[in-house]
Amino acid sequence: MNIKKKIKGIEFKTIIYILVFNISIILIMWICEAFVFNAVYKTNQIKKINNIVTELNNSEKNIYTLAENLAYDNEVCISIIDEDNAIINFNTLQPGCLLNKNNKTIRNYVKAFLTSNNVSNYYKIDNPITNTKSILYAVKNNNKNILVFSNLENVSNFFKLFRVQNTYFIILIMLCSIIISIFIASITTKPVREITKKAKDIGKGKYNIKFPKNGINEIDELSETLEEVQKELRASDEVKRDLLANVSHDLKTPLTMIKAYAEMIKDISYKDTKKMNEHLDIIMEESDRLTNLVNDILELSKMQNESLIYNYEEYDLVKEIKNIVKKFEVIEYLEKYKFVLELPKKAIVKADKEKINQVIYNLLNNAINFTGDDKVVTIKLTKEKEDYLVEIKDTGKGIKEEELPYIWDKYYKNDKNHQRSVTSTGLGLSIVKEILNKHNFSYGVKSKVGSGSTFYFKISSI
Repeated sequence: MNIKKKIKGIEFKTIIYILVFNISIILIMWICEAFVFNAVYKTNQIKKINNIVTELNNSEKNIYTLAENLAYDNEVCISIIDEDNAIINFNTLQPGCLLNKNNKTIRNYVKAFLTSNNVSNYYKIDNPITNTKSILYAVKNNNKNILVFSNLENVSNFFKLFRVQNTYFIILIMLCSIIISIFIASITTKPVREITKKAKDIGKGKYNIKFPKNGINEIDELSETLEEVQKELRASDEVKRDLLANVSHDLKTPLTMIKAYAEMIKDISYKDTKKMNEHLDIIMEESDRLTNLVNDILELSKMQNESLIYNYEEYDLVKEIKNIVKKFEVIEYLEKYKFVLELPKKAIVKADKEKINQVIYNLLNNAINFTGDDKVVTIKLTKEKEDYLVEIKDTGKGIKEEELPYIWDKYYKNDKNHQRSVTSTGLGLSIVKEILNKHNFSYGVKSKVGSGSTFYFKISSI
């Protein structure tokens, strides 16, 4: 198992990659030697001979002196046959030169050229002395015939010799490469191994881990990302613990009340119809509270799991707001609440009507819970460019500035006192947040301690 892990590890793979790179370089050199260098060398030799002949043809100086210099400088051999058929040789004693040899092939090529009408010609010759190809370039220049001869050496012979003589050197290079690759892999992968080891501790619930950095951008960014992740996980765990505690409490309280009043009805108040009805009303209220809590938890869970389908449609937002406010007429009548509506005659918007109605209902219910002694709640709708701005304002004690970012969290509690004891699950603003985020509508809250709060959101107009 450990061997498999090492084979799949980044250190082992780094070593393999470096070795493959080195082997690739050696293969490229071999390919170049086998197929490229010979061709390049032959092309350059022919080009060099062309340049020599061109220079001799265009020279206004003593052609013999120039030929001698060019022969030695370029390691070729040159023969000049003048109008008297006198032959003057330059550098023909160099190894492999056939111009000064009694070579039948060369004699035949020269004779054929001299008797032809050609001004110049190339001849490729097998050189028996060097066992290589050679080239003869013959040119007629005025009354002189110029012969330039050069060996086309087999460059691969040099590389064959190089490979044989340097086998041990290549082996040494490979060994050095292995050592260097192990060293580099160890340096570069050590922080990754440490990060991996410490990242496993996050899964065990340890959230105070400091991840190593080594100056490599990608590794440092990975460390910073994991540190941010562990902060988020720590916060998430805290929220989960708080959520579990709050849900447990919110479920326990009404269940306790239901059981207690049910026992009272059974043992005591069943004889008193008035008392029994009061106790039954409390049981029904607590049952409603349980139902609302469960429904809100299920609703929020569906939203966060993206299992809800949003049906966008065009509708009159003013009409919907009025219908929602109408549902609160009972507390307006019984508890003397006052709803101030600042609405245009019509506002056609496009959204999921049911979900936006839920947003307005939750924000309105929140304002009713926390408004001031005057019991005034204001609902305002104004046109802003391509959007409508919905504002719901209470006159309560307001929210501290440092608490504003957290009020959208599930079960977040601040020190505000409720104006009235209404059924509240602590999930209303979280549901508002999820719905508006799914719509990509902007939202927020403006609040000042002692001056109430205004919750708002923007909705697309038509």
